[in-house]
Amino acid sequence: METSASSLAKPADDVRARMWDMITAYRVSQVVRCAATFSLAEHCEAGGVITAESIARLEQINPDATGRLLRGCVALGLLTSEDGTHFRATPLLNILRRDIDGSQWGFAISLPAPGHWGPWGKLPEAVRTGNAQGTQSEGTLFDYYDTHAEEASAFMEGLDGMTAVAGAAAASLIDTSGIEQSIDVGGATGTLTHALMKANPRLHGIVYDVPAVAEQAAQAARTLGLEDRLTAVGGNFFNSVPAGGNIYLLRYVLHDWNDAECVQILQNCRNAMTGNAKLYVLEMVVSSTAEDPVVAMQDLNMLAVLHGRERSLAEFDRLFDQAGLKRTAAIATNSPMWIIEAMASS
Repeated sequence: METSASSLAKPADDVRARMWDMITAYRVSQVVRCAATFSLAEHCEAGGVITAESIARLEQINPDATGRLLRGCVALGLLTSEDGTHFRATPLLNILRRDIDGSQWGFAISLPAPGHWGPWGKLPEAVRTGNAQGTQSEGTLFDYYDTHAEEASAFMEGLDGMTAVAGAAAASLIDTSGIEQSIDVGGATGTLTHALMKANPRLHGIVYDVPAVAEQAAQAARTLGLEDRLTAVGGNFFNSVPAGGNIYLLRYVLHDWNDAECVQILQNCRNAMTGNAKLYVLEMVVSSTAEDPVVAMQDLNMLAVLHGRERSLAEFDRLFDQAGLKRTAAIATNSPMWIIEAMASS
């Protein structure tokens, strides 16, 4: 019988309890995945109090196993219960509601799923070789998502939820006054552009992504009533980038790719930029002094799952220089994200 080190720990053994929590952390992510999969936040919102029987009936899952899941959710602070039978949501669980700004439902579904879960299980080999560990034989994560639509859709929803929060911060820090046209390169469903448009009602935008994603961006624009100001264009940013923008946006794009690929993307942006056009790169930044654990873990994610990396400002500067760009500003936000501004160097 397995016994939790946390339950046996004495004050002197705190490090053992902490290590146990680290070793078994994968269990937490899978419980959260189940909470999202079976819509516990929505069921609690609809009825206030849930039981194992009610969730099992609504979701058509096993009642006994559901009860065990709900107890696990109580242990993690996702639910509360006074009698072990009736359960209520906590504010933590409510972050998984799909109808709120900043929802993390999409990431709760996609990050513990095979697309990310498989490569992370091979992290020792990624560290040994320096090479990403693809999920199966589908190539990159993006190739894998081409054949796993539900997982890809959840990941995209997670990005939207993250950008709904980060985009509001970016919109307050990126000056779009006097700007007529923005081009969101690799912009997914356009959440960042939506935030900029909200701040500047005169701004028009192009969301540029692979054709299948561009279709989703067009639908999002129609849903929000922005189709008169937002155009979705399908293409490949390794080949070219639309011209005519006053500002260009790269949000969480460069960290997915190796240095040579980043330079290609940046060169295509540079080739499309005219006059005083500016490029804004939204990325985490690796510090040379105190390491942010969020950034460190995300950098390992890039190692295991893709073949990119998180970078320092000096590393971004080297990429800009090779692409004919120069950094003109670097703005820290109240999150791990930075806004890095660049212009043509000549």
